[in-house]
Order: sequence, then C-alpha cells, then structure tokens
Amino acid sequence: MTRDLMPNRYRPGQSALPPREAALIARRDAVLGASYRLQYRQPVHFVRGEGMWLYDPDDRPYLDFYNNVPSLGHCNPEVNTAMAEQAGRISANTRYLEPQLVDYAERLVATFPTGIDRVVFTCTGSESNDLALRIARLCSGNEGVIVSDYAYHGTSAAVAAVSPNLGDAVVLSPNVRMVSLPGPAGVPEAQAAAFFEAQVRAAVEDLNRRGIGVAALLIDSIFSSDGVCVDPPGFIAGGVAAVREAGGLLIADEVQPGFGRTGSHMWGFERHKVVPDLVTLGKPMGNGFPIGAVVGQREPLDRFGNTARYSNTFAGNTVGIATANAVMTILQRDRIQQNALAMGQRLRAGLEKIAQQQPGIRAIRNAGLFFGVDMGGEDMALHAQRAFALDVVNTLRDDGVLVSTTGENEDALKVRPPLICEAEHVDLFLAAVDRALAKVADARNQGLK
Repeated sequence: MTRDLMPNRYRPGQSALPPREAALIARRDAVLGASYRLQYRQPVHFVRGEGMWLYDPDDRPYLDFYNNVPSLGHCNPEVNTAMAEQAGRISANTRYLEPQLVDYAERLVATFPTGIDRVVFTCTGSESNDLALRIARLCSGNEGVIVSDYAYHGTSAAVAAVSPNLGDAVVLSPNVRMVSLPGPAGVPEAQAAAFFEAQVRAAVEDLNRRGIGVAALLIDSIFSSDGVCVDPPGFIAGGVAAVREAGGLLIADEVQPGFGRTGSHMWGFERHKVVPDLVTLGKPMGNGFPIGAVVGQREPLDRFGNTARYSNTFAGNTVGIATANAVMTILQRDRIQQNALAMGQRLRAGLEKIAQQQPGIRAIRNAGLFFGVDMGGEDMALHAQRAFALDVVNTLRDDGVLVSTTGENEDALKVRPPLICEAEHVDLFLAAVDRALAKVADARNQGLK
C-alpha cells in the first residue's frame, strides 16, 4: 500500500467548513490543482503574523510551534526594515561590485569551523543541495549519493531523486543508496555508531561494485524527516570516514538544523564533531526571504568555479543579502542560540513531566528547539500510533497551537518554534499539549465504551 505522504491534511468532506473558507478552498482547487495540500483536518486561514503568533481573519491568535522558516519570528520588524530599505535603494545581482555582499560572506564563513571559507549564494535550499551535488560529482568523478531512509532534500529534479521522503511516485535515482538510522531501527545508543558505519560501508561497496562510485553522503544532521534522530552525538563520524575513503564528499544539509536551532552549536553538524566539505543553507537564512547558500572548503568550490559556470541572477541579490545580514545581527546580538538551548531545556523538562502524569508520549528527542515527540503507547499498532498523533495535532490546532508530524510512520510530533520563543510561550504550549493528550485519551476511552 502506498504511504500517505501528508496524513496531517485536509480531506474534502472530513469536516464542516465555514462558508468563507469553503469558498476560498473551491477557488484554490480550481486554479492551483492537485499538487497543493492544506494542513490540518480543518484548514487554517491566516492574514497576518507577529513574532510567535499567526492570526486568522477574525483576529484569533495561533501559537506557532511549527514554522522554522521565520526563525526570528513572523514579520520581524528589524529584518523587514533592512529588506525594505535595501529594496528602496537598489536590487542588483552579484556581477556588479557591491560591498555588502562581501561583508556578509565574510561574516557568514566566520561562523564555521576553520577550513570552510568559501560561499556560493542561491535562492533556496533546493538550489543549494542541487548545486552541492553538482560540485561533489565533479570533484569526486563519481555519481553515487548516500542518504537516510526518509530523507528530504528539496524539490528540483536532482534532489527529488535523492529524497525518499517524497514517496513512491517520485522515482529515486539508480545512483542513490539509502541507509537506516540507529534510532528508528531500534539500535541501542552504544551500538549506534557501528550500526551507521556498517550501513554506509555496505552502500559504498554496492555503489563501487556497480561502477557508480560515491560522490557524497548527503545528510540533514538532525534527520528531521526521519523523525528527528539526534543522538548520540557523533554517531555519523564512522560513516563520514567511509565515504571519504571512497573519494566522496560530506554534504551537510543545514536548512533545518542550522543558524543556532540546536542551541549547543550554530550548525547542526558540529554536534557530531565532523567538518563537512560542503554545507547547504536556505529558509531561516533570510527569515523567510528567498536566500540560500553553499558554504564549503576551498578546494571543491574553487575546482568547481574554475571549471563550470554557475550563473544565478537572483542569488545573492542586494535585498537578500541585506535581509540575511539583519538576521545574522539579531542572532548574534540577542544571543538567539543560547535562548534556543535554554528554551529547549525548559520544553523538554515540561514534556517529560507530562509524560509521567498521563499516557500518550512514548519518547522525546531534541536538540535545542527541534523536537520529535513519539505519540501513542508501545502496545499500539503502527496505524493506531499514527492516528493518535494526528488526533493530538488537530486537537492542538483547534486549541490555537500549531505543530505537525514526522517520521516514517508520521507518529512523531514535529515541534520547531521560532527561536525567539520565551518561557511564557513554552508554558502555553505545554499546557496545550497536556489538554490535548487528556482530550484525545478521553475521546478514545469513550469510543471503546
């Protein structure tokens, strides 16, 4: 049976809709077609955002604990001012001299480990991963790419072909190999590193045997689509070494874990004490403005730049650079990374307390302000665990709190609030989770009577 790729979605006829939303959905379906889906059983309709909150047309607030793109909060006024002021001066491309481009590039690479000192700008995370694959294939002379079982790395043809998360209808490249992660496979943490290395070495052997060779190990260091698989730190190191022995590069996809979200580090890969050859950035870099980058070591980026032309008119434009620079200023000045660590600790402690008091939370995983929270009892079937998670998500939505699901079975809550969240927001969220679990459990008990 084909896996439901977006179980937390609106299905026509599933819920009664107000006339305003029903009319808008009808117009939307007529012009946008089947590619677009709406989240939640009862779709949400927003007209403005501010900080941690989104507001519907009736000015009802929703606490956003899901959207990592506006990492500094919705409509951050300082970021928006920088964007607007630059747009009012000039919006130009990278083929003209412009000091802000160089200033920001220097500032960005200064946040990385020694040796990562080159930048190529893009517009999106998908473009970043697409470009990184081109560089890795050129430098290695090979085509093979190793990814995790349920990885998602973007929407271009090249990265969709290495994104098993997109489902059976999206044909994977014959040059891709998938590896299982220790956590979802039920491997104890003490054996995690050996398990992951063995998986990668088997993939390397198969690629080499078939004459494909290894171009890259492409990983999101928080493995967000696999269910947020963060521990133990360092478990990927042996797999990285195996790929490099085979002539491949390590590409760290930092679109989701980067820019301080893990709290302990600026970049997610740093938790694992590895230094990538290439790092890909997107979404939070401009707090929602379309800007991304490939940041990497000199040798692969210079080799690519000297032998292949990369021309992207909009990438690195002056408005995007001004916006990204404002984001970096706030991150560093306001100690956003440290806040992510502190609020992550508060949120975890609160979830652990709830788990002790009532059933429904099976496991909690996090790094900073990125959580995977497994839902449903150990004795439940997989479909029941997934249904339980979806009931919790939609109960939270009805209570004015936004999260969604992740993982192979989509039974883990994906929780990743903007990094500006404060103690009051964490406490509001925890109270809502407590109510949701009680309500879902009560409804299920009533259904069994």
